[in-house]
Amino acid sequence: MAHAQNVAVLMYHHVNEHGGFLSVSAKQFEKQIKGLAESGYTSLSADQFSAFLEGEPVPPKSVLLTFDDGYLDNWVYAHPVLKHYGMSAVLFAVTGLIGDGPIRPYSGQGKPIPHCPAHQEAKQKMFSEDADDVMLRWSEIQEMVDSNTFEIHSHTHTHLRWDLLCRSDTEKQDRINEDLEASRHALTRKLGRASTHLCWPQGYFDADYKRAAWQHGFRHLYTTDARGQNLPRGDTSHIYRFAVRNRSSIWLRKRIWLATHPVWGPAYNAWKKHSD
Repeated sequence: MAHAQNVAVLMYHHVNEHGGFLSVSAKQFEKQIKGLAESGYTSLSADQFSAFLEGEPVPPKSVLLTFDDGYLDNWVYAHPVLKHYGMSAVLFAVTGLIGDGPIRPYSGQGKPIPHCPAHQEAKQKMFSEDADDVMLRWSEIQEMVDSNTFEIHSHTHTHLRWDLLCRSDTEKQDRINEDLEASRHALTRKLGRASTHLCWPQGYFDADYKRAAWQHGFRHLYTTDARGQNLPRGDTSHIYRFAVRNRSSIWLRKRIWLATHPVWGPAYNAWKKHSD
């Protein structure tokens, strides 16, 4: 029986009315997910992806859909699309920015939906007292989990770059450890468990970050590096992802093909590394 030789991991941030930087428009997102579903793609869970990395077989057209940060628009626009097409995604949430409160309406319910701004405005608000305007609530996350559209993993508790903020290595290591511990605690308290999956804020990591992640039980570490392939028995501390653009479903399927092809994939990655 055929099975995947490697698995493409797709990276999203926003799905909203705008599209643009780090954003896919709601209409384009639906076309992308519809195209994947109708073309026979399987969206893996984190556990299924982990098993693949350990050598277990998965269907030949397997992908892992990931979202970073935990923006409100993931609930308003992405959740109903994933639910409609029977697809699922992994959300790496900045646990310290997730709020409390009742569930807000999402697209397609026939109710007024919250305004979901473009990335720059969302970025300004997410670290302010107005974070609730742009970030998810735990009630919405729980509904997403219960609906099997999203599963939730760690993107740290603060999304801060401690290597840039600390004045000594000791302070840096202490802050990283506190950050990861707080994230695990929040996930366990709110959702009942914290997993082995962690996505690095801003895509940055070094030996200190990796050491701390390992100490706190994180074994699957996700990067923003697209220049490689996720293979069975590969390095679980360096999982490759490519950013999904606000482009057509055909573009996305071609990009997945290129990311996973055993010959053209490595050749393309080598060319991009050389040209960067």
